[in-house]
Amino acid sequence: MSLASGIVRSVYEDLRGIVLAPYNLAKEFRYTYHGLQRGEIPPKHVAWTWISTFGAVALAGLLMFPIYWMLTIAISGGGIYSFEFIPTNPTIENFIWVIGPLTVPDNIVINGPLVGELFRIPVPASIGGLYILDPAQFGMPRRPEYYSGFIAYAENSAYVSFWTVVVAMAVIIPGAYGMSRRDFIGRKKLLYLYILLTQVGGGLGIAVLIALYTIFQNLGWLNQLLPLGIYYGAGAVPFNTWLLKTYMDGIPISYEEAAIVDGAPSWRIVYEVIIPLSKAGLATVFVFIFLAGWTDFVIAQLMLDQSNWTLPVGLYDYSGRPSEMDWGNFSAFALAFATPLMLVYFFAQRYIESGLSFGGMEG
Repeated sequence: MSLASGIVRSVYEDLRGIVLAPYNLAKEFRYTYHGLQRGEIPPKHVAWTWISTFGAVALAGLLMFPIYWMLTIAISGGGIYSFEFIPTNPTIENFIWVIGPLTVPDNIVINGPLVGELFRIPVPASIGGLYILDPAQFGMPRRPEYYSGFIAYAENSAYVSFWTVVVAMAVIIPGAYGMSRRDFIGRKKLLYLYILLTQVGGGLGIAVLIALYTIFQNLGWLNQLLPLGIYYGAGAVPFNTWLLKTYMDGIPISYEEAAIVDGAPSWRIVYEVIIPLSKAGLATVFVFIFLAGWTDFVIAQLMLDQSNWTLPVGLYDYSGRPSEMDWGNFSAFALAFATPLMLVYFFAQRYIESGLSFGGMEG
């Protein structure tokens, strides 16, 4: 089975598990009930299971409450302090404002003055708080992103994250394999250098930002998404290479020896033996790398103009004007921004726990 087919199969199993969750839960209840009746299951075990389950659900609910609070604001259209546990008049209007309608009319109605600042165009006087404009009047295509800018920001973030993952993985996988399986001069020093590089950036702080801005300006890379993705990918290499190398150290060498006896070349050993056995480590590394490209704010705000803003910068720009901000719109925007992160964690969670449970950090 190839790596791609294995990923597809894992996603399918996750989706199947979601669909069958109520059925499996009903089976567990029925099994427990009959077990109690027949005396096969001690009541104290059932009681302890219920107590621990309710405790875990309560803790998860407490941790998830801020997200639920934002959801209620988004679907109720109220303010940040007008919390309703169950909204009385739910609406999806704020989410429509975020992602835009499926069809855009000739005259677009926009709530708030954000569009004028975002696209640097004159906005007509408001009519009851709504701004009506014709996109063709300003030479703009009729696209949904002219409601909040979310779609355009998401495209930029997805592009940056894609190249972040590609660049980082292209270096991390062979680097981790080489450091785990090959003994060469300076290997330990290089490993310690990787650790040092993971700590230096945060310590230098503003000096790194000034130097980085100067380099990007001299190379003509300001307001360019591809160099930004390459930079994020390069920044993710040291820590994640060390992380994946430590995981690969736990893979028995006998698997590779068997493949060598069968006449497999080195690239095939890595692709068909090492990578499939490293899925837990790869999933963990992938999440860290994706987060680096999707959530970074400081570098993106420094290097990009409004035309190429990513989602964190767009969200900050909207939240930076509290007197003009609609909290329902802001909450819907923030939830839409966090949704891809939740999906990535959800589909990778089966591997992350074992991927983080690495052995000793040996050189």
